[in-house]
Amino acid sequence: MRIICLALLALLYNGLASAQTNLITDIQSRKTTSLNGTWQHIVDPYETGFYDYRYKELRENHGDAYWNTDVPKDKSEKKEHGYNDKYTLQVPGDWNHQKPEFVFYEGTIWYKKSFDYSPTKAGSRYFIYFGAVNYRADVYLNGKKLGMHKGGFTPFNFEIPTSLLKEKSNFLVVKVDNKRYADEVPTLNTDWWNYGGITRDVKLVELPQSFIQDFVLQLKKPIAGKAPAAMPDAEGYVKLSGFKPGETITVEIPELKFKKQIPATGELTELSFKLPKLQLWDTDKPKLYTVKVKTATDAIEDKIGFRTIEAFGKKVLLNGKPLFMRGICIHGEIPQDVRRAFGPADAKQLLGQAQELGCNMVRLAHYPHDEAMTRMADSLGILVWSEIPVYWTINFGSKEVLGKAKAQLDEMITRDHNRASIIIWSVGNETPVSPTRTDFMHSLITEARRLDNTRMVSAALEVNYNSGKSMNMIDDPLGEFVDLVAFNEYLGWYGGLPNECRKTNWGTPYNKPLFISETGAEAKTGFHADSLTRFSEEYQNWYYVEQLDMMKRMPGNYVGISPWILADFRSPKRNNPVYQEGWNRKGMYDDKGNKKKAFYTLQAYYNEMKKKYSSKK
Repeated sequence: MRIICLALLALLYNGLASAQTNLITDIQSRKTTSLNGTWQHIVDPYETGFYDYRYKELRENHGDAYWNTDVPKDKSEKKEHGYNDKYTLQVPGDWNHQKPEFVFYEGTIWYKKSFDYSPTKAGSRYFIYFGAVNYRADVYLNGKKLGMHKGGFTPFNFEIPTSLLKEKSNFLVVKVDNKRYADEVPTLNTDWWNYGGITRDVKLVELPQSFIQDFVLQLKKPIAGKAPAAMPDAEGYVKLSGFKPGETITVEIPELKFKKQIPATGELTELSFKLPKLQLWDTDKPKLYTVKVKTATDAIEDKIGFRTIEAFGKKVLLNGKPLFMRGICIHGEIPQDVRRAFGPADAKQLLGQAQELGCNMVRLAHYPHDEAMTRMADSLGILVWSEIPVYWTINFGSKEVLGKAKAQLDEMITRDHNRASIIIWSVGNETPVSPTRTDFMHSLITEARRLDNTRMVSAALEVNYNSGKSMNMIDDPLGEFVDLVAFNEYLGWYGGLPNECRKTNWGTPYNKPLFISETGAEAKTGFHADSLTRFSEEYQNWYYVEQLDMMKRMPGNYVGISPWILADFRSPKRNNPVYQEGWNRKGMYDDKGNKKKAFYTLQAYYNEMKKKYSSKK
């Protein structure tokens, strides 16, 4: 793997996440204190607590700034804000589903959490870690700003000055702003609900002065389509914060009786060694090994699966064997509660539904999902396509927007680079073809490979239907740069009727694997009619019957499909008052967890493809 110093990336993106320290990974194995639970809040649509009446940012010591204490020092001091248990929200959680008045709210809400903290060891360093906040987060502790972060679906952390943290009565304030802007990622126009809030875990992390900030260990990228050797090459790096010359790093995999000591070469120490004979991770047997990394002052561990993945010629090879991806797209949403998904219980529901459908792969659309999803996918043996929200019509000509996209790409890959389940990093969805856009996307692909060259890199391309012609060619110029040519097609829903599939074939001029990253039709559960009636379960089922019959004519480089979508989800763009009512109804499950007729049609196809590919092993 090509190794780069992530510290240099922070310099490249300076200003996008002011004062942000580099991301700390493997939070589950650290000394942490949860700050989840009940937080007080102030709704601030005019951002009165952030700007003065001239719309200038308030000074740090300004009494009416909402990040400062709301307790007057005496009876004469003016205070025009206050936090009260009358107004509270639960963290993690979006604000939209917690109170009826917040369903459509886009703007600023201030969160406040009071807590006490007793350090467990003298001389420690402290960090505030957020799993995700949508979209902009300004973070303050005891009246002092720790930093700002943009990006609604990736983790971040800030270091706390030791003198700032108190044993009693700390108050943490987060200004959360989910307003949409033309120069953000994603941009103004999306087809999903803009859930605002502190949507994932918040933790106070205590670490030694010199600690293991990050490490990655994966099998080396295979050569020319070969399966891993009996003693395969592994490589990666260990990143230290507070490096001291003369330090030694120990890497241990107890089950393999493997232990190796490596002299630290600096902040970043490269790893390269052969592993004893091991059981490879795959979808049938998702074997995970406990990997321990230690220094004189710190120790962390993670459960890691070892496998190889590559696009080789017209095939995708997992551990050197041809792979057919029986996929489904998933939004990070729990429909029955109409809320953003987070945590292991939600991951179990969503991935369990995918398994029941017969999937061995999921496309996590259109943004990085909660870490519980990728970790559970590791344990279940489900392959993952992970994506950043470069979606539709962002400002492809802006260097600033490119920097924001790269920052989210960096955070997505850094968090999950040890997840065996992730086989595809995606840099975007349905972006309109132009030279400016292609340069933008190519830059992201190059960046993804520089961060991690052990996985495939792709993007979901859109198609133009060639009316009256039998062949649709996926000839987007971005196909030259991706490993996997993936495309979204809705022939029979957005173009004609499903019987159009009978005379349509697909191909690409690129000698690469071909993958259908989306296809689908809407149906309201319980609405039954003839198959020509839109929004009926019969129409959706007919759509899948015709689509899957068309798949039988796909060329030899066809390697899988991930239909849109696992479950109905909320979208402000879907406003048919009878059949949608603010819901995208393309799910195999409805918003109550009921299966639609098309579920069983797709399930039967997946069972057939599973048998076909099992016989090839």
